[in-house]
Amino acid sequence: MGNWRRICINWAPFPSETAEKDYNRQEKFRGNTLREDWIPGRLLGGGGNDDGPRCVILTGEAPYIQEIVLPLGHSFVVQGSNGEFPFLTSSERLEVVSRARQALPKDKLLLAGSGCESTQATVEMTVSMAQVGADAAMVVTPCYYRGRMSSAALIHHYTKVADLSPVPVVLYSVPANTGLDLPVDAVVTLSQHPNIVGIKDSGGDVTRIGLIVHKTRSQDFQVLAGSAGFLLASYAIGAVGGVCALANVLGSQVCQLERLCLTGQWEDAQKLQHRLIEPNTAVTQRFGIPGLKKTMDWFGYYGGPCRSPLQELSPAQEEALRLDFASNGWL
Repeated sequence: MGNWRRICINWAPFPSETAEKDYNRQEKFRGNTLREDWIPGRLLGGGGNDDGPRCVILTGEAPYIQEIVLPLGHSFVVQGSNGEFPFLTSSERLEVVSRARQALPKDKLLLAGSGCESTQATVEMTVSMAQVGADAAMVVTPCYYRGRMSSAALIHHYTKVADLSPVPVVLYSVPANTGLDLPVDAVVTLSQHPNIVGIKDSGGDVTRIGLIVHKTRSQDFQVLAGSAGFLLASYAIGAVGGVCALANVLGSQVCQLERLCLTGQWEDAQKLQHRLIEPNTAVTQRFGIPGLKKTMDWFGYYGGPCRSPLQELSPAQEEALRLDFASNGWL
């Protein structure tokens, strides 16, 4: 299983930090993996719609981090797809990372989504997030000009970001949102970069995930499943963990699935995976962020409103969402 040791060896100090600070940051990665980066960006999100408060950090969110995340994993993610990051200003995105860092013990790794459309903006956001406390950056593929996002263009983009990033970089492919799969050949090339440590793949193509694992096996490169719906299958073909929206509401169950896979209890893992598929689809493909926030409210966490143009669920949609959880024994 991969770890962060390669980053410690090949660390490129960021000019604004002292050598001592660089060494201390490197040490945080020793013996850690992304295996338990379960909790995605919705932990700290939009914080209000166009008719309500615009603050990003809401009262209940720091306690949520302390009570839910810390017992489950070594690290977590903010500013992923469920964090509504496209709807936040640059200053809000940085505030989310800063507040999350303040709420977490120093030994908890913080992975922050820093992707923007241009290479320069991504570099600047990545550097800024590192300065406010991110330990690693998760960089989504630029996609507005997707017709021109060839392997060469994406390799150039990620190489530039990784060259200038003061923290390790995790590639992020989420074709459901971007309409763009990060090509396997580009992933293989980028896996050789000393400051690119892994990929979160949310496409759901298990054969692709297996191929990436196979093609990068000689590198210290970690492959993470991007959804709980195919987590078992991803473990079976060599992934080392996942970043899963469903963990916001069924965190202990998702972590239990991980434990069953890692200990070879495949029959029990299969049974649990089956019960997670419909709820996972409901809070991702079917009802998205509004569905995820609604279920967080049901389970006693803070979900809250979405930022416009996302809309709240209709009563009929809410009932269908409830059925997907209840029929599998979760409500």
